Amino acid sequence: MGVPKRKMSKMKKRQRKAANRYEGVQATFCTSCGQAVTPHRVCSSCGTYKGKQVITVAE
Repeated sequence: MGVPKRKMSKMKKRQRKAANRYEGVQATFCTSCGQAVTPHRVCSSCGTYKGKQVITVAE
């Protein structure tokens, strides 16, 4: 029967369990156009970031 030689530290236990809790990156919505955008990125459809026009998008 497999028995651990040393005590498993709290950090190691929590690191192992954290992989099961990860749900991936949650999509947010652009404030100006309403498209789904990944967090902390410029909106690819309108080119705004935090309400400011950052890049010009050719339509």
